[in-house]
Amino acid sequence: MHIPYEFLGKVFIFLLLFALAGTVLALLIGAYSFKKQRIIFPGFVLFTLYLFYSPSKWICRVFRIRDTLVDDILIDVRNAVMCDDFIRVKGRKILLLPQCLRHPNCKARCDPIHGYECKKCGLCDIAKLCDAADRCNFKVFVVPGGSFVKKIFKEYNPKACLGVACYNELSENMQAASFVPVQGVLLLKDGCFNTEANVEEIIQKMEMCNV
Repeated sequence: MHIPYEFLGKVFIFLLLFALAGTVLALLIGAYSFKKQRIIFPGFVLFTLYLFYSPSKWICRVFRIRDTLVDDILIDVRNAVMCDDFIRVKGRKILLLPQCLRHPNCKARCDPIHGYECKKCGLCDIAKLCDAADRCNFKVFVVPGGSFVKKIFKEYNPKACLGVACYNELSENMQAASFVPVQGVLLLKDGCFNTEANVEEIIQKMEMCNV
């Protein structure tokens, strides 16, 4: 049996160029939407950039553009697309915070399912966010990693989710939780220790649900 290697090679190159062109187009549309705060073709942008996430970051590096722009676009578009549904949810809502927001002297213990249980000692901003969450009917979970998010969703079954994280983790987790209305807020200072969050923006997003 003769295998048409030359033909298959041409098809592969065509598909590769087509995918590359689609990725570049999605990046351009997403960058325009991000800059102008006017979301266009959100479904195409989200599908393409998630499908070609690594190539999109590679393209940014080739053209000397910060590769976090890809995550910025994904987060911004997802926030815009799901904002109205997020506001209208009346059921159980959760706020997911990264454990790196904790103060170095935090004494909270880590539950194997719920993550760290804040004692509201006031050493970090988590206590302030917990107080705001109580007013807005959000349940707070301070999680060490993505595996805890799956456990929380399975046990608590929330109807909406507000997440706080660094670039790549936030865009990835918003995609994973997109079966419910989701919103995301980027950390002001990321890293694995002693990070900072935009407390006002997080509270504002929770308060939107009570308007």
